[in-house]
Amino acid sequence: MLNRLDLRGVPLPALAGRLPRPVIDGDEPVEVVRGIIAAVRARGDAALRDFADRFDGGAPASFEVPRAELDAAWERLDPDLRSALETAHDGIESFHRTQRRASERHVHAGIVIEGIQQPVDRAGCYVPGGRAAYPSTVLMTAVPARVAGVPEVVLCVPPGPGGKVADVTLGAARLAGVDAVYAVGGAQAIAALAYGTESIAPVDVIAGPGNVFVAIAKREVAGDVGVAAAFAGPSEIVVIADSTAPTDYAAIDLIVQAEHGPGGLAWLITWDEAVADGVGEAVARVTASSPRRAEIESTLGDGGYVVLTDGPEAAMVVANAIAPEHLELMVSDPRTLLSLVRHAGAVFLGPLSPASVGDYVAGPSHVLPTNGTARFSGALTVADFCKDIHVISLDQAALDGVADAVATLAEAEGLVAHAASVRMRATPPDRGAS
Repeated sequence: MLNRLDLRGVPLPALAGRLPRPVIDGDEPVEVVRGIIAAVRARGDAALRDFADRFDGGAPASFEVPRAELDAAWERLDPDLRSALETAHDGIESFHRTQRRASERHVHAGIVIEGIQQPVDRAGCYVPGGRAAYPSTVLMTAVPARVAGVPEVVLCVPPGPGGKVADVTLGAARLAGVDAVYAVGGAQAIAALAYGTESIAPVDVIAGPGNVFVAIAKREVAGDVGVAAAFAGPSEIVVIADSTAPTDYAAIDLIVQAEHGPGGLAWLITWDEAVADGVGEAVARVTASSPRRAEIESTLGDGGYVVLTDGPEAAMVVANAIAPEHLELMVSDPRTLLSLVRHAGAVFLGPLSPASVGDYVAGPSHVLPTNGTARFSGALTVADFCKDIHVISLDQAALDGVADAVATLAEAEGLVAHAASVRMRATPPDRGAS
């Protein structure tokens, strides 16, 4: 079930070069996505309907779900499910409120700089759907946008059978304060959010995970619209385990991410061969009885590995080279390894901190970088929905103090008007009495 990779004896500097990585894009999907984006830009809603007929079994009568249906869906939910959604919402909102910044003021050499954090006008959240419903992703994208102060938050989600969106998704959208829900999925939804159609107005920022086509589409539109987080694609997990790790815990946590479906990765890294054997056997046993067996086997076939290393330091070298979306440190002293973490979307310490808690209720967004982009990117945050505006002011004394430096630099670059703009404002030097 898990492919085995024995890296014992490999020098630390050579470890990264020995690691396989699943190929999640390539020329073919990129060209497919570019064609979809071009069609939506050229034909708007007509293209969305064609893609819905092709991929979703038919387009809904209206792409926008009526507001009354969100209210009705919330009322139809089981009370326990409503309570669980409220618990998740409160934790996400509480955590993200800590990320709001007040205006900042800095003074240097008499120059006053004020920093203002302004939200974008309109944010678009993308939530996977179709075969499954992900209300947690509604909350993990829309709530940070709302906390950021975004005036208008909209949601795109692939419809299920009959063009309907699941009640639990609509109920979560109502709870999160989403302004509009559109039953549109795939790369075509990303194109509609980025460039607009007759039914969907363009947004300023797009956030949310998806399959490889959705992730590539976000990469393609980046620059024309803000794209929050790096490459939020198929799910990933790395579990580092020693002999103290409960075998079943490590196995189920690998399966938790693998059951999302193909294209991701689920790796166990250990320096104990008995742990490798035990977890591998447990993964095979649990997968055999899982209702999502096909999804798990598809992921593990290409992206499931058990890696044997010489010890904890080598295990961390491997983990940092992967830069996984989720990293679990299931060892006797996880904080010792935490100091070695360089690249990961989110880290979970010890056997009682499974990644699934982070997926639902811990608070930080579960929209995390994948495909190695945790090397330079992090989780979705309030900052992804804001931009910093700097306000700069000088009085005469401050201007006089920097005028010569500005003019000298401008003249060195051949920009004489830049130099003149400060020289004409500066107080003339005192030439003394004649």
